[in-house]
Amino acid sequence: MKRLLLFAAVAFAAISAACGGGGSTPPPPPPVGKFSNASLKGQYAYSMSGEDLNGAFIARVGSFFADGNGNITQALEDVNSVSGVSTVSFTGGTYAIQPNGRGTLTLTNPTSSLLLSITLVSPNKGFMIQTDLNATSSGNFNLQTPASFTQTAVNGNYVFDFSGVNGSGAPTSIIGQVKADGAGNVTGGTADVSSGTTGNSGAQPVPATTYQLDPTNGNGATFGRGTSTISGISYVFYIVDGTRIKFMGISIGALLGDAVTQTGTIPTTTPAFSGNFAFLIGGSSVIGTAGPLTRAGRFMMDGSGNLNTIFLDDNNFGSRHSFTPSGNPPTSTAYAIDTTPTVVGSGRGTLTFTEPGFNPFSFVFYLVSPTQAVIQDTSSGVVADGTMLAQATGPIAISPTANFAFNWSGINLGSSNNFQFEEDFVGQYTPTAAASGFNGAMDFTELGSTNKNLFTNVPITVSISINGDGTGVNGYQVVTGNSPSTTFAYHAYLVDSNTILLIGFDANHVIAGTVVAQP
Repeated sequence: MKRLLLFAAVAFAAISAACGGGGSTPPPPPPVGKFSNASLKGQYAYSMSGEDLNGAFIARVGSFFADGNGNITQALEDVNSVSGVSTVSFTGGTYAIQPNGRGTLTLTNPTSSLLLSITLVSPNKGFMIQTDLNATSSGNFNLQTPASFTQTAVNGNYVFDFSGVNGSGAPTSIIGQVKADGAGNVTGGTADVSSGTTGNSGAQPVPATTYQLDPTNGNGATFGRGTSTISGISYVFYIVDGTRIKFMGISIGALLGDAVTQTGTIPTTTPAFSGNFAFLIGGSSVIGTAGPLTRAGRFMMDGSGNLNTIFLDDNNFGSRHSFTPSGNPPTSTAYAIDTTPTVVGSGRGTLTFTEPGFNPFSFVFYLVSPTQAVIQDTSSGVVADGTMLAQATGPIAISPTANFAFNWSGINLGSSNNFQFEEDFVGQYTPTAAASGFNGAMDFTELGSTNKNLFTNVPITVSISINGDGTGVNGYQVVTGNSPSTTFAYHAYLVDSNTILLIGFDANHVIAGTVVAQP
């Protein structure tokens, strides 16, 4: 069963199996921007997930040192795949950053190497895909703060989203909130588990447990590496800083995700929470034909437990549906902040609505802040999760002067829906003279097709069509150059002028992706 994993930024596109449209685009524009090798300087934690050469789920998490001059001085990573869990030390490597933030990065040791294409969002973070064709995986990296590599820095309430597969290989999502005391203890919390084997758990208590920095070879002090067991699952983690930690499960399957500290005033009642939100979710359907699934949309919470102005796009294994308020309006719309005594204050909430002719759509979310949440799809027969973000008040327009970085990942269903493979994309584009027009370039990999393919510096032209005030669904199209030549059709939800959530919308691809402005 193929699963579309939403982690930091995701999406997918098809090239060789069922290319759409085409037409030529000009060569990639000369790289323009303010980035250089000096922009990648310091210590960075990274996490990635995807498929190995056998189509099995693979996850990796680690840390690397960049010297600002194109050299990687050392790195450490943990990998979880069907061959088991391993820890790999890298003794060196190189990288090269173009002015537009696109670049390459290689980690090496005497027996192995890891090749990556990257795009910087800023000197503090970026997107990455694996390009050595030993696996295909996609993820992100964040600048670490070594002063936070202590137990005391891990202190507060953390919201997490861990996704992957369980011990049976079934798609699994775990979201929730845990509390760390800064002394090596997780004092409790709440979690919702959704899997293809057990369904949805509802809110479950997280037992008290411990966490610790890794004393082996000074890995904790040097790389921020540590270990913990949460609700019976063992994890390795890498500290970004006291506000963000990257986790990977190393028992009972393979899970990957971040834990982020809650900030702001977390609402404890339904009337205390309202506003417009956009969301993007990826995962799997686990009934019927069972395959990759992604959903995106937006809604308004009115402060009285009602959802209004609901837009929803759904791509379930190539079967697409689009719901708008002007069509058949949804019924039984509701949302609520959980006030159960054992859960209240965790930021947990639920929302539901029914579209005519479809089973009810249901979700659970945990608020990172009043404007950001992780969200899990609890609809019947679905295992999926992603992000929910407060949406700016319309009208929303794309910034005409910003450059944008992006990361897509997903599954190619094949022309007959009987041959599937993963592809991962990373790139950047800049505005053109045309309204809502952009030119850029990307790198991407595809595994599981007839050949293992790596395409680099592929030129792209991006066009965006804003509908109404921009707060609903919008048009978004990407056309590549002639090697290969293809057209990607998306539906786009604008969070604000600098952030776009994308869902692929054709019969042969299940795609999701995030686009963000570079400073």
